[in-house]
Amino acid sequence: MEYDSRFSIETLNDVHARLDRLISDIQEETGADQIDLIGHSYGGLVSYEYIESSTERAMKIARYVSVDSFSSPHDRVPAGIPTLALWGQYGTCQGCSIVGAKNVTITNHTHVQMATSAESFVEMYKFFTSRKPFTKEILPEHHGRIEIAGRAVLFPQNVGVAGATLEIWEVKGSTGKRKGKHPIAVYMLDATGAWGPVTVKQGAYYEFSLVREAFIHHFYAEPFTRSNYLVRLNAEKPGAGIGDLLDRSDHHTNIVIIRYNELRGNQDGNNDALEINGINVISPATHPMSRFVTATFVFDKGVDGVSNLGVATPPPSLFTFMTGVDLYIPGITPPDSTVSVVLTPANSGGKTQRINIPNWASLSDRAMVLFHDYIQSPPHKKGKRMHEN
Repeated sequence: MEYDSRFSIETLNDVHARLDRLISDIQEETGADQIDLIGHSYGGLVSYEYIESSTERAMKIARYVSVDSFSSPHDRVPAGIPTLALWGQYGTCQGCSIVGAKNVTITNHTHVQMATSAESFVEMYKFFTSRKPFTKEILPEHHGRIEIAGRAVLFPQNVGVAGATLEIWEVKGSTGKRKGKHPIAVYMLDATGAWGPVTVKQGAYYEFSLVREAFIHHFYAEPFTRSNYLVRLNAEKPGAGIGDLLDRSDHHTNIVIIRYNELRGNQDGNNDALEINGINVISPATHPMSRFVTATFVFDKGVDGVSNLGVATPPPSLFTFMTGVDLYIPGITPPDSTVSVVLTPANSGGKTQRINIPNWASLSDRAMVLFHDYIQSPPHKKGKRMHEN
């Protein structure tokens, strides 16, 4: 469940009331008396206090998982409910524990990484089912055509981008250029920001173009492996977001690069590499592990056509989970060339993730690149085993 993490438009009581409604809907749909609850980071605190707020609420919860959340002052199992507490070795609460819970620390894991890593999945699966999962890999759907759906939201309030138009285009993987003259789907968004489902091709690249009067926001994602109904497009309110604080012009490109697994730049031979047109923008100063960087804002500081790498550039670098990099990328609208974004994760054995996008001018267009937070081997060909026990 998404909520306003700054509580600027709703209170904690409001969030708990919405959680009540969500649980009731799940109970009605499934016939279950209880549900399992998972909370990550501050969501763990929200979940903990929900369980502790009343006996009636606690009785709805069968099992609870706290993922790299806060144990203090809540250092005991909530309402006596069976609890799994997962901690990252390099998370935000190192050395923490919840008394009475099953506490598991996952080595070499950071805070955001804990939310979706394969290792976290294995621990949660064993906790919920009392057995190991058959596989921890994300297996492709065999028929090759999948569905996606999700929401376009204003971050961090997580309310829908009401009144915007979302166009979904299939694009060429080699350039990011749109295929065909028309999008495969168009949605007029209401206050929920919800869109889809739409059928897409497995292995194909897509652009999500969020059209508003102030500017157009282009989202480029890696190919989808399976149907996904939780695709999230983080936008911002015009005039009130970090994107408006970045230097913009009609002749350079700004890019925000997202991976929900912290990028590491100060780990002595165990760093990620993020190359834009062949230039690695990760450094100890821009991506120290202690900053938990998941969003890299790349822009031409001062609009001077000069890059200044190796320096954490404000204003993005002033915020946790974010960093700024001063890199000049020529741009124009309509685009006339391609920007190559290549991620080589640490410990990947040299495997890369690549997304190519058009060089939109930052004055009128904003670009966001969405990398998977994992990299795994391609599936075996048909007729061979796809995974091992």
